[in-house]
Amino acid sequence: MIDKDVHKQHISKKFNAEMDELKSHVLEMGGLVEQQVQKAITSLIDADTQLAESVRSSDKDINNMEISIDEECARILALRQPAASDLRLVIAVSKATTDLERIGDEAAKVALQAIELTEQGESPKGYIEIRHIGESVRKMVGDALDAFARFDGDAALQVVKSDKNVDREYGTAMRELVTFMMEDPRSISRVLNIMWALRSLERIGDHARNIAEYVIYLTHGKDIRHRSVKKIAEHLSPENKA
Repeated sequence: MIDKDVHKQHISKKFNAEMDELKSHVLEMGGLVEQQVQKAITSLIDADTQLAESVRSSDKDINNMEISIDEECARILALRQPAASDLRLVIAVSKATTDLERIGDEAAKVALQAIELTEQGESPKGYIEIRHIGESVRKMVGDALDAFARFDGDAALQVVKSDKNVDREYGTAMRELVTFMMEDPRSISRVLNIMWALRSLERIGDHARNIAEYVIYLTHGKDIRHRSVKKIAEHLSPENKA
């Protein structure tokens, strides 16, 4: 596994500082995104349109952070020409910021559904699923970022495993909501809003899994995208570590 202090071992102190700053910036962006997810879920459950509007208006801040970090990565690649673990870090950061930006987009979509549902009146059906799946994906985002901060491939694997649980819960919730709409056609409009919100939450889980997979790439030097959890676990075994 990669040494957690490997990025502090360069002869150039300026390069050390640049790499530390790059990592710090992506974690700062991640912290903001995690807050956006939590606020979006809360705005939906509490029918808080003001909070929902704040989530939507803050999305541009996340977009600006993505652009800034991408420029930072491009500059390091051009001027420093990093190799080995340093190159993997820059690549992982670049990819992770894209997923973080998309998580922010999905949080904004959840906030939009909160606004529309509030305008239509309360619709308790489906809110239990929103609360449960929402907490699961928020935790996935936080755990993926923590794994990134600590270069912890084992913790990242747990995030990947969590995504399967979220997918299963999402499928169950969607089937229940479809049944509810069939039994009460008057609920169709409101339940569709909840289904769209659930879809965004499920997508947030997918993006958190992606970030976890970049951590595994960073720590083990292996691209494990589109592989089963079993195959990923095999790559994390001691004999396969980079």
